[in-house]
Amino acid sequence: MSAQSTWVTRALDKVEKVGNKLPDPAMIFFFSLVLVWVLSAILSNFSFDAIDPRNGEAVVVNNLLTGASMADFLSRMVVTFTSFAPLGVVLVAMLGVGVAEHSGFISAGLKRILDFTPKALLTPVVVLVGIISHTATDAGYVLVIPLAGVIFYAMGRHPLAGIAAAFAGVSGGFAANFIPSAIDPLLQSFTQTAAQIIEPGMQVNPLNNWFFNSASSLLIIGLAWFLTDKVIEPRLKDTPIDGDPAEIPRFDELDEKQTKALRWASLTLLGGIIALVAILIPESSPMRAPDGQLASFAAPVMRSIVPLIFLLFILPGVVYGYMSGAFSSSKDMIACMTKAMNGMSYYIVMAFFCALFIDAFAKSNLGTLLAVEGASGLQAMNLPPMVTIVGIILLTAFVNLFVGSSSAKWALLGPIFVPMLMQLNISPDLTQMAYRVGDSSSNIITPLMPYFPLVVVYCQRYVKSTGIGTLLSLMIPFTFTILIAWTLFLLGYWALGLPLGIQSSYVYPAVG
Repeated sequence: MSAQSTWVTRALDKVEKVGNKLPDPAMIFFFSLVLVWVLSAILSNFSFDAIDPRNGEAVVVNNLLTGASMADFLSRMVVTFTSFAPLGVVLVAMLGVGVAEHSGFISAGLKRILDFTPKALLTPVVVLVGIISHTATDAGYVLVIPLAGVIFYAMGRHPLAGIAAAFAGVSGGFAANFIPSAIDPLLQSFTQTAAQIIEPGMQVNPLNNWFFNSASSLLIIGLAWFLTDKVIEPRLKDTPIDGDPAEIPRFDELDEKQTKALRWASLTLLGGIIALVAILIPESSPMRAPDGQLASFAAPVMRSIVPLIFLLFILPGVVYGYMSGAFSSSKDMIACMTKAMNGMSYYIVMAFFCALFIDAFAKSNLGTLLAVEGASGLQAMNLPPMVTIVGIILLTAFVNLFVGSSSAKWALLGPIFVPMLMQLNISPDLTQMAYRVGDSSSNIITPLMPYFPLVVVYCQRYVKSTGIGTLLSLMIPFTFTILIAWTLFLLGYWALGLPLGIQSSYVYPAVG
């Protein structure tokens, strides 16, 4: 083992040791709830000069440990949980995605895309498929990454290079995607809740980052393509493939029945998209706002993003399931939904504590106090807005090394970042995008990310000696390159004034 490998492994061991001492994210929310209670009781005895921008009055911290407050907390606990916006968003979307995933439709589609890929374009297509796989949540980790190793190996290229490229697309480029997915309305719901600390009636569009996400896809594909072919694979040329042949996965072609099912399922998906477009085109469309606009918050289509995701996944999933033989009755479709919900059980537990924390944080006025005081401190530092955004990106990337869940981190950081930056005239849309850039960039170098050990196992199928340090050494170039390039890309995009997404802005209050 080289000296470089030794210090990298030691550094990673320290990160892992520190990270393992952190409690579960659900418990972090619980402890945060208790902390909010205690701080509200203490700070309610003090007066503050901070002025609430919503009413022009001094901020008053509300004591949540009084008998009346605790009685209200208990009586509203169920409602607080069931009305938690991200909960319904995620569960409804996952019901549709679950049918498409467990019926085999998504798996078959990804296999077909990779099957017809020329060797020269293998790397960018693998990264592209990894990015697209975000629409199916965990499909990229359990399908695209191991499949990329199989394809690279079958084409005479080093399989670890394929795994690294796919990992970079699936996880390193998590905030990049041409296709809107469940993560967009999920993060938007947290952002909107945080923004309403300052402006109670404020609405944030679920696709407020879509344009930048789409443009970022090209950036991530280009960076990962260059790094895989010019940096990672050349370094692997002396790494022998010594895995057990029996353990190396085979690339199984789709049979005739599955191929036919995929064709009809794909046509169903295309037909659904065409039908949606046809419904939206007429000026009298019921999916438009009363004034005829499509992108308005009053437009039903803007309030139907999640149901549309549900329908556009469940319909082709059902068609594929029946035609491929995976489904024999409606019970099989329900079983797929059940499997999807089984996978969301942890999220539901986390959401329970998260909902209670966010509700208490808002009622205590601690968020308002922190936002106003924090903004005052930043204003006193007189930092340019771009420097502030870079700081948000770097801080998020660091926190991501210890708290892997994107939604869990944003649920904690959003109520702090969003109101604080609104006080500096930075919009929630831009703050959310800065968070997403930082969150994605360091995903691939933290062993605390649930799928990191699984990727190590994928590598061990080909190279037995692969360890966490090995995978880290493969992914570090991606992390630092993506972090720097993506940050500069966001700053340049901002400087040009290009729209971040639908109904988005860079400044608060929005101009025009």
